[in-house]
Amino acid sequence: MAKAGDKTKSNQSLVYVIAGDDPSLVNAKYTELIDQLVPPAERDTGLLVVDADKAVIGEILDELQTIPFFTKRKIVALRNADKFISAGGDEENEQDKQDGPSVPAGASNREILEKYFENPSRTGILVITVKSWPKSTRLAKKLPAIGTLLEVKSPKGQDLTHRLTDYAREAHSKSIDYRTAELLVELAGDNITQLYTEIDKLAAYAGNEKAITAAHVEALIGRNREFDAFEVIESCLQRETGPAIERLRKMFAEDKSADYTTVGAFAFHIRRLFTAKKMLMEGQSQYEVAGKARIFYNKEAHFSLLKRLTLKQLGDQLQQLAETDYAIKRGLAQPRIAIEQFVLQLAAL
Repeated sequence: MAKAGDKTKSNQSLVYVIAGDDPSLVNAKYTELIDQLVPPAERDTGLLVVDADKAVIGEILDELQTIPFFTKRKIVALRNADKFISAGGDEENEQDKQDGPSVPAGASNREILEKYFENPSRTGILVITVKSWPKSTRLAKKLPAIGTLLEVKSPKGQDLTHRLTDYAREAHSKSIDYRTAELLVELAGDNITQLYTEIDKLAAYAGNEKAITAAHVEALIGRNREFDAFEVIESCLQRETGPAIERLRKMFAEDKSADYTTVGAFAFHIRRLFTAKKMLMEGQSQYEVAGKARIFYNKEAHFSLLKRLTLKQLGDQLQQLAETDYAIKRGLAQPRIAIEQFVLQLAAL
């Protein structure tokens, strides 16, 4: 057994914890670690992957303490172990081995692991993957003396868009420019696993084309109504009334449901601009505002508009949209006429 405070003479960690809420990133880090710890030729005898839902703590410790054959160390991987760590124990969990951790009958898995962390096996390495690893727990506080915590965080902001461009190139040999990647995040959210799936679909949709474009994203993601609405708003506030009305009428022509959904699309953007303006007035930076208000695409246009508009103007537009929506739903106004009137009013700001 290794003494607490000693990893090994070669400074090899005896326990690795991989923590992160994104399964794809955790799995990637896990694969990378296993490749470092276990040569492919030793996988059959040197690696045991345990299903946490069916794991028994005593059996895991037995495997770690058993002297390995044909390999220097036995690697035991306990994956998705959040529930397992906090699970209760029974009398079978008590370790009777002379070199094993001494724990009371009925101890929880967490308590048994705490004892193990104080006196881990020198011939075994425990790898644990979890969604969260609260650093205030006794178990977490014991880890640095004998092991390593590998925290995996989902990329945000520019890191996220760069990850998407890299993935499109590496997985599909296609390019996607920075603004198109921002648009994808804008429409599909910032969950990296979901975004990879969207890239897969977009690559298939693009076919033989070398690049994934904004047109592909608009066509395939299925939320181009919000995209079109922002283009109308931007044209209005740039005093380009003609192009704004033209784009609005195109929205009605291409989408039969637009009479009843366009108000919501406009409200989505005006509400976000209102929130962003309020945060800027509170002294937050553009970087902070972009992240919190989920402004990923066309940041320059958003912040240009925010410089021109007051909080009251944005609030008034939200009120006007609410009144327009009420009138349409009560049959007091024709949808297309009412929405065009709103757009003309917006262009007059």
